[in-house]
Amino acid sequence: MAIYGFDVFSPREIAERIENVGVTKARLPLLQMALLGVLAGAFIGLGAMYFVLVISDQSLGFASSRLLGGVVFSLGLLLVVVAGAELFTGNNLLAMAWADRRITTWELVRNWLVVCLANFVGAVGLAMLVGLSGYPNLNGGAVGEQVVQLAIAKCSTPAVILFWKGLLCNVLVCMAVWMAMAGRSVIDKLVAVVFPVSAFVAAGFEHSVANMYLIPQAMFLKAAMPPGIPYLDALSWGGLFANLGPVIAGNLVGGSVLVALVYHLIYRRG
Repeated sequence: MAIYGFDVFSPREIAERIENVGVTKARLPLLQMALLGVLAGAFIGLGAMYFVLVISDQSLGFASSRLLGGVVFSLGLLLVVVAGAELFTGNNLLAMAWADRRITTWELVRNWLVVCLANFVGAVGLAMLVGLSGYPNLNGGAVGEQVVQLAIAKCSTPAVILFWKGLLCNVLVCMAVWMAMAGRSVIDKLVAVVFPVSAFVAAGFEHSVANMYLIPQAMFLKAAMPPGIPYLDALSWGGLFANLGPVIAGNLVGGSVLVALVYHLIYRRG
């Protein structure tokens, strides 16, 4: 329907579309769900790769590097939304279909588990390929050093802070997906995605799937780093999962409770 002169779906129509899509996603065949999940992990990794390239340029000021880095990071979610893929953080919106009893608890949990694991495979696989390509050597090795510094910070942050950063991140990610569902064209979706995604990246919030790319890539680069870097030992599988645990929990609460269930109460309940 046309609203205020724009050819977009209304919020009530978006809620219905999100719920219908959630039913379809929850009932995808296992192989299709897993492969689409691998693609989403790689897509978000590509966005993270683009982000690191920008912020490794020391000639940029803090605000400009974070803003520009956030804009280019939006590539990841735009690929997911337009090209089609299954992203764990975006699929937290399936909670709407679950709250309306259109999918079962098992279908909800199955989707989240399969997609999260598949995202991990796609993100880590891309991290390995990008490392082999020589990408970390760009800008005199500053790109690789930036990956390591980012990952060390993520692995050294207290769990409670990671949780809240994960929560705020996925509120913005799910709002980006929500608004993208309002649009009818690729340009509509681009505009809807860029602002929320660039906001969470610029603010330094935590996206679990992006971390599945950045931290493993830093682990691969660890041996090539010069000695004396503080907290370099934090880059380990233990450090990775210590980060992912609270971040995934925060992403879940932010996306499924503060976005999906709130909009369910507003537009779909009863």
